[in-house]
Amino acid sequence: MASLIGVSSSPYPTQTSHFPPSRSNSISSLIQLKRDSAQRLLLLRVSCSSRKVEDAETESEPKVVLSNTSADTSISAYNWCAALGGVGFLETSYLTYLKLTNSEAFCPVGDGSSCGNILNSSYSAVFGVPLPLIGMIAYGVVAVLGIQLGQKRMPLGIGEAYGRLLLLGTSTSMAAASAYFLYILSTQFSGEFCLYCLASALLSFGLFISSIKGLGSQEVQKEVGLQLLIVLLVVSTLNNSYSASQPTNTSSAMTELEYFTTEIKSPSTPFAISLAKHLRSIGAKMYGAFWCSHCQEQKEMFGREASKLLDYVECFPDGVKKGIYMANACQEAKLEGFPTWIINGEVLSGEKKLSELAELSGFTMNELTEAK
Repeated sequence: MASLIGVSSSPYPTQTSHFPPSRSNSISSLIQLKRDSAQRLLLLRVSCSSRKVEDAETESEPKVVLSNTSADTSISAYNWCAALGGVGFLETSYLTYLKLTNSEAFCPVGDGSSCGNILNSSYSAVFGVPLPLIGMIAYGVVAVLGIQLGQKRMPLGIGEAYGRLLLLGTSTSMAAASAYFLYILSTQFSGEFCLYCLASALLSFGLFISSIKGLGSQEVQKEVGLQLLIVLLVVSTLNNSYSASQPTNTSSAMTELEYFTTEIKSPSTPFAISLAKHLRSIGAKMYGAFWCSHCQEQKEMFGREASKLLDYVECFPDGVKKGIYMANACQEAKLEGFPTWIINGEVLSGEKKLSELAELSGFTMNELTEAK
C-alpha cells in the first residue's frame, strides 16, 4: 500500500514542480506579444508618416517645375513679341519711306501694279495720316515692350502688370485693324494681291497670340471687356475715316472708267497766259478729274496755251476703278468737289472766273479791266 502511494505520489511533485513555470511562461509570452504588437504599431506609424512626407515632397516637386515652365513660357512669348515687332517695324518703315517720297513699291509677287494700287489707294491713310507710319509706331511700341517684359525691366516706372496690359491692348488693336483691312482687300480689291498687306496682317495676328500667351488665359479672360472695347474703337475709327475720304462726285455707274484726255479748243488770250504763269509762280494748284465737265470748262476759260501752263493735279490718273479713288495729293488736300483751287493756302471749290482768280492771287495787269 505504501509502495503504491509512493509510486503514485511520484508524479505529483513532478506536475507540481512544472506547473508554476508554465504559467509564468504564458504570462511573459503575453507581455512579449503585447510589446511586439506595440513596436509593430509604432513602426507602422513611423512608416506611414515617412510615406506621407515622401508623398508631400513628391507632390511639391511638380508644382515647382510647373512654375518654372510657366515663367519660361512667358519669357519666350515676350521674346516672340519683340522679334515680330522688330520685323513689322522694318516693313512699315520701308512702306512709310515709299509713302512720303511717292516712290513705287517693289512687289515680288503678282503683276507688280497691285501693291502700288493698294498702297496708294484712299485706304492707305487714316484721317490724312499715312497708315504705314501708324503701323511703324505700333510695331515699335510692341517691340520695346516685348524686350522690356522679357528682361523684367519696365521703363518709366511702369509696373510689369501694366506693361502686359499695354502690350495686350496694342496687339489687340493691331489685330482688329488687320482683320478690317483683310475685309477691305477681299471686297474692294478683289483679284489684286498685296504681299506687304498680308505679311503685316500675319505679324499682327502673331503678336496678338504671343501677348495672350505671355499674359495667361485666366488674366486674358478678365480683360475680355477691354479687348472688345478696343476692337469697337478701332473699327469705328477706320470706318469713319474711310467714309469721309471717299469723293462725293463718284457714282455707282463710274466704278469702272478708263482714263481719257480731252482737247481744249478755245485759244488763250495774253491775259490768260500771264495769269496762268502768275498762278504757277506763286504755287497755286488746280485739282480736277478727267471726267469732270466743270474742270473742262475751267480749262476752256484759260484756253489751249494757258491751260498747259497751269499746275494742274489729276486726281484719277489711272482711271476710276472699284476701291481706287484719288491720288495721294488729292487725298491730302481733302477736296470736297471738282474743280478745286488752292491759292495762298486758301481752298476754293468750283469754277472761278479769270478775274476772280486774278484778284484772289494778287495778280494785276492792264488786261484785268478787259477780262471783267
